[in-house]
Amino acid sequence: MWEAVLLTLAATAGNNIGKVLQKKGTLILPPLSFKLKVIRTYAFNKRWVTGFLMDIGGALLMLRALSLAPVSVIQPISGCGLAILSIFSHFYLKELMNVLDWMGIALAGIGTIGIGAGGEDQQTSPISIFHLPFLAFVVVIMFIILNGWLRIYRRQRREQELMQSEVVEEIIYGLESGILFGMASVISKLGFILLEQGFSTMVLPLSVAISICCSGTGFVYQTRGLKHGRAIVVSTCAAVASIVTGVLAGMFALGEHLPTAPGARLLLLLGWLLIILGVILLVSSTRLVRFLPGSAKRSGRSGLDKSFSAKQTESIRTRDPNPCAVIHTNTLHHLLTSTTKEKS
Repeated sequence: MWEAVLLTLAATAGNNIGKVLQKKGTLILPPLSFKLKVIRTYAFNKRWVTGFLMDIGGALLMLRALSLAPVSVIQPISGCGLAILSIFSHFYLKELMNVLDWMGIALAGIGTIGIGAGGEDQQTSPISIFHLPFLAFVVVIMFIILNGWLRIYRRQRREQELMQSEVVEEIIYGLESGILFGMASVISKLGFILLEQGFSTMVLPLSVAISICCSGTGFVYQTRGLKHGRAIVVSTCAAVASIVTGVLAGMFALGEHLPTAPGARLLLLLGWLLIILGVILLVSSTRLVRFLPGSAKRSGRSGLDKSFSAKQTESIRTRDPNPCAVIHTNTLHHLLTSTTKEKS
């Protein structure tokens, strides 16, 4: 179990740090295209190439981790990518952090230890053929409900001639993207399970391909939410929805279960809770720190720029390539807006 935990941490670190390095490399590069001159420019940029290789390596490590442990363990731990990126940005990019950032990192770290200690190796359970259509049906119904809710609020906003996005729209886009990110992990894990049960070897690459499609679609929904909404709301909902989707789908569709020992079960549940709280603190620390006593504010504005001004989000969104990772890193795309500070 600890091997899978460490692999997941290494994978999410590679994914997220790799994306930051790619973004920093593109600051002096032309827009990516299929022109030979442009491709050569990217290929000879050491920072971009390093980030790209880290991103791909992280995706491969994530697949390895999914082959060793339940998705209900892997998916929550992948949420610690935000904490890893925060530490990297603080020590390598020399960006400031406030007290709530450190608290979020500590909670995520303790939660990871709890999951590692409470998780247990599980025997592969036969998957009922009825579980998969039922899982797909539930996801489709969820999207129908969320999109119907979204249409209602959009109609009301047009009737009231409101220009700003409603918080409900931000929540819906965050939930939709998070569900898709969580399903990407579940589908990848499903490929390994079916392979172990004697299905064709083509099952695994097919499941990985579907996982990439889910991640890409989730990226589109997240970008829509960031277009006019507040990234703090969209990203928090995406992170929590991704973790919850991975856990619930893993248990009800893939036959995963909680540990049998009461102590181990408590550690696992506590680990899930602490990681979710840590992610929420890291995403919203810039806003929450305003309510702390003055001595706790001396760290100033976080270098990760978690206020996400609309102008910065727009400028990054027009240049971001699609993620390279098979398993999307769910909450961290919007954090790449920190690199726009290099232009000033």
